[in-house]
Amino acid sequence: MRLVFAGTPAVAVPSLDALLGSRHAVAAVVTRPDAPAGRGLKVAASPVAQRARAAGIEVLTPGRPSDPGFLARLTEIAPDCCPVTAYGALIPQRALDIPAHGWVNLHFSVLPAWRGAAPVPHAILHGDEITGASTFRLVAELDAGPVFGVLTEPVRDGDTAGDLLDRLGRSGAELLVATLDGIESGELRARPQPADGISFAPKLTRADARVNWKLPGLAIDRLIRACTPAPGAWTTLGGASVKLGPVTMTGAAEPGSTAPGPGEIVLAGPGVLVGTGSTPVRLGEVQPEGRRRMPAADWLRGVRGQGGSLALD
Repeated sequence: MRLVFAGTPAVAVPSLDALLGSRHAVAAVVTRPDAPAGRGLKVAASPVAQRARAAGIEVLTPGRPSDPGFLARLTEIAPDCCPVTAYGALIPQRALDIPAHGWVNLHFSVLPAWRGAAPVPHAILHGDEITGASTFRLVAELDAGPVFGVLTEPVRDGDTAGDLLDRLGRSGAELLVATLDGIESGELRARPQPADGISFAPKLTRADARVNWKLPGLAIDRLIRACTPAPGAWTTLGGASVKLGPVTMTGAAEPGSTAPGPGEIVLAGPGVLVGTGSTPVRLGEVQPEGRRRMPAADWLRGVRGQGGSLALD
């Protein structure tokens, strides 16, 4: 089939690579316009745009997929199908109607669970043991189209959203190609999503990523992993923001010992413990405001030298 692929971030690159290695022809790529990226916030092309240009493929960067110029060019290209992985914008009906086989989206959940922008973070945040990826036909309603194929993936202990998304990006790329193969051969038919089990996964904001140390340690662990690498979990010490890397759960306190209160910092051997609403957690790397990432013990030594409160807010 003749394809126009839509995708933007790094997790979509394996899908593009898999399509380039398939029997299908990628005629063009649609991606979000150049935007500030990296620590210096320099304007840069998306990872998908960079990969497409390296492969000599036409790159379309409409401000909105409803732009008349984009719709006209898509009509000229006349794709049979438009596969999508993490494009980052809603596709209007006028665009959905152009390819004969529609737009086929690779979504990183087992639909109808976790429809929306952040399915992987929400799977971790809510303690799912199994997640996965689905291919489905795009319709006007958010992530509600009929499903072609599904794969499952266990959520491992210690998985961050970045870890899990990397794995799903690779396995999902294979599912996407298999789906297009089945559509082309006529052997694959999409099935409506079940009416039960629908849940939604809105993008996690910086406000969502602030740690509440009164929550149980397990909930804090899940929140931090769900927000890693973005938007980044954080807390404050003396009014200054501190970003948090993944933490380690600890066991129950020794008999007769006093567990630190929520947010209270305790140096325990080579590690740094913080009290929660249940058992303490051990900090990993932290990043004080305006500084580099560092081991929590190194950070604590500097904080102690400054004096002041040693409780996280």
